[in-house]
Amino acid sequence: MTEDQKQRLEQQLWKIANELRGKMGADEFRDYILGFIFYKYLSEKQLIHANHLLETEEVKEYEKVTDSDDIEAIREDSLEKLGYFLRPNELFSAITKKGNADVEGESNFILEDLQTILNSVEQSTMGTDSEDDFNKLFEDLDLASTKLGRSPEARNTLIAKVLKHLDGIDFELEQIDSDVLGDAYEYLIAQFASGAGKKAGEFYTPQQVSKILAKIVTQGKSKIKNAYDPTCGSGSLLLRIAKETEVGEFYGQELNRTTYNLARMNMILHDVHFSRFNIKQDDTLEHPQHLEERFEAVVANPPFSAKWKGKDNPLNETDDRFSQYGRLAPGTKADFAFLQHMIYQLADNGTMAIVLPHGVLFRGAAEEAIRKYIIKKQNYLDAVIGLPANLFYGTSIPACILVLKKCRVDDDNIFFIDASQHFEKVGNQNALTNAHVEKLLDSYEKRETIDKYAYRAPLSEVVENDYNLNIPRYVDTFEEEKPVDIEAVAQELKELETDMKETDQVIAGFCKELGISAPISL
Repeated sequence: MTEDQKQRLEQQLWKIANELRGKMGADEFRDYILGFIFYKYLSEKQLIHANHLLETEEVKEYEKVTDSDDIEAIREDSLEKLGYFLRPNELFSAITKKGNADVEGESNFILEDLQTILNSVEQSTMGTDSEDDFNKLFEDLDLASTKLGRSPEARNTLIAKVLKHLDGIDFELEQIDSDVLGDAYEYLIAQFASGAGKKAGEFYTPQQVSKILAKIVTQGKSKIKNAYDPTCGSGSLLLRIAKETEVGEFYGQELNRTTYNLARMNMILHDVHFSRFNIKQDDTLEHPQHLEERFEAVVANPPFSAKWKGKDNPLNETDDRFSQYGRLAPGTKADFAFLQHMIYQLADNGTMAIVLPHGVLFRGAAEEAIRKYIIKKQNYLDAVIGLPANLFYGTSIPACILVLKKCRVDDDNIFFIDASQHFEKVGNQNALTNAHVEKLLDSYEKRETIDKYAYRAPLSEVVENDYNLNIPRYVDTFEEEKPVDIEAVAQELKELETDMKETDQVIAGFCKELGISAPISL
């Protein structure tokens, strides 16, 4: 599929998405359209898989299979290979056809049937290895919501119309790379994020920022064992890593239930087999789900300065993730708590990159103590990268990226990059271009000082600055003003004074002709 075809697919899906918009907010109608696209994807995967199994059978088209033994054989194989199962009458095309039927005497009401099918997808996995990955996956598709229409008939008409439009798009799953549809899905997520305001920060990291994090944690590696995101949102950061290198397994945790469902859908839709991802829903700081694991690539864009229990939970004082630092992150700012959690989960040969507000670089008290421990005792901090303001949909404040490694090659310095002034304006947001990203990554890789952009700071200099990492202390971006030519300015003022006198004379002449007083005394 060409880039033009890919863009056309994205535009088609976005157009259909707006069929559902109505009075709903971006974050609300997102759940419906992404759910329906995902259901269509599952149906097409099921159809393709079943038809392959039927190649040697008399009936070769799955939609026409009625033999119970054949269906049972397909079910068993599908649960093993796909992780779920759909019967012929549960396929997307079948329910769409019924919903848009115009035959006298036949009902085209599909809401109850559609809800049953979505439940059936989840129930088909009960007792199998994929059960956790499909459990309550469609719970946010409330087909009885009055936001879809005041009456059941109105809701039925709208949903049937949207399904028909989607059915008209061939996902071409056998012809295209799996990332094409996945990228279109990501495009929709980005579009929803742009209209969801503050809520967008819960589930979306701008694509170019994701690219920076992914390239940093995979630098020099053609394959990694696993990747982890403790605040994984829609899963886009984890999936971005897979664009840079081969990833064995994906791990993630997400607090928001709706976003957690979106992350699992996103994984499956990118053709990541259910056995290769482990996404959990819970509070990462209070109830971490993967503590026994260590990860080669760790990335995160946690909620900025979120509240957490900190000292209010006595267990945190003895928690291995936090206890060695001597101080707990303040309850009103969990930034360092997330960072400490990620350090704990990082493998000795791994790299982690986390997006945080600039305050973590210089705030005092407990955060200063933790920062000092990371630099002085652990020597894990590898780089500090300043980003432009207004990059993220959830906040307009500038952010930074901290890069940490347990086994650093350049262990006698910390590399600073100030990319805060390198962006372009796109609507109400700032954005990074490919050129901006390439410059940043090239600078990080070479670790060479660049005037007003990057600086390789010896650890001794960081110590002299009392472990304050505020970027302007290391990267001087001050632009001197051009010297003023006093004589030239004086001459210009004289010329202006002469011009003003001549103008006053002209005005006085006009006033005399009109028989009125001049506005100034000449």
